[in-house]
Amino acid sequence: MSERDIPGVIAPPPLIYLGFLLAGWGLAALGARPEAVEAGLGWLAAGFGLQIPVRRGAALTLIVGGLLLDGMAAGLFRRRGTAVEPWKPSTALIVEGPYRLSRNPIYVGFAATYAGLAIAMDSWIALILLAPCLFVIDRFVIQREERYLAAKFGPGYEAFRQKVRRWL
Repeated sequence: MSERDIPGVIAPPPLIYLGFLLAGWGLAALGARPEAVEAGLGWLAAGFGLQIPVRRGAALTLIVGGLLLDGMAAGLFRRRGTAVEPWKPSTALIVEGPYRLSRNPIYVGFAATYAGLAIAMDSWIALILLAPCLFVIDRFVIQREERYLAAKFGPGYEAFRQKVRRWL
């Protein structure tokens, strides 16, 4: 483990998600629609042609579901007296609740909320940017957190890692 008792993620994860979401929204607002991308992703653009109540319902479901998942997962951290924020030391390994299904339910919740917001904004560019956002989260946040947790909690974390998938 490093001298500092933190995982050393590149940035606060909510800011990473927000940055990608705003970039997608900004590109859409600027009218950045490269013809090759638009032609290749016509099925996605057509999907946003859904009736407004269906699109709003899907967006609302994703946003509320993502926020509920985040709240449940973060609540476990608070009840166990350990920091949710990856720039603070972890004092307990959480393996119950939504952590039985995913090692990263908070990031799954962020992704669902992001997708819901992209749909609500009618921004297919923002929705497409969710894939590179998840790549950044996976490589530069989750992998660093996992190295940190393995060093901090040893066999307990390794058993958890073997039993539960990273995402879903």
